[in-house]
Amino acid sequence: MSFLRFLMLLSLIVWLGGLIFFPVVAQTAFSVLPARHLAGLVVGRSLGILHWMGMISAVVFLASSLLFSRLSNGVARAFAPRNVLICLMLLLTLISQFGIIPRMDAIRASMGGVDAAPAESPARVQFDALHQWSTRVESGVLLLGVVVAYLTARSLV
Repeated sequence: MSFLRFLMLLSLIVWLGGLIFFPVVAQTAFSVLPARHLAGLVVGRSLGILHWMGMISAVVFLASSLLFSRLSNGVARAFAPRNVLICLMLLLTLISQFGIIPRMDAIRASMGGVDAAPAESPARVQFDALHQWSTRVESGVLLLGVVVAYLTARSLV
């Protein structure tokens, strides 16, 4: 049972830690690299890695949580609040990884670079709007993750 608790907490720590550290990586890339295009490539690749870490963490968390619940209560509580929130986090991550990011990449490729396009060009406006949505989605995942951390810590005492 303690190993299942460990897996739940570890998966949550990995996911939240990555979400908290990602803005540091992004800011550093844009302030250190000589070209914004290069920084964008680093940040985009890092975000993809973060998303896969989140997807794997979600599966590990859910499997561990369901098994923990089954062994401790006799019933796998699939709709426990922490599990529902993890599913929402996973859904948002999937939307970002397979919906928002590919569209941003396509726009970036069609423009030949985001910074080269004027701020009022339709492609740049669309890219900036998608970037805002990407930021909102990642913030939502982080916020939900903090709530899951609280619910998990409270339930494991």
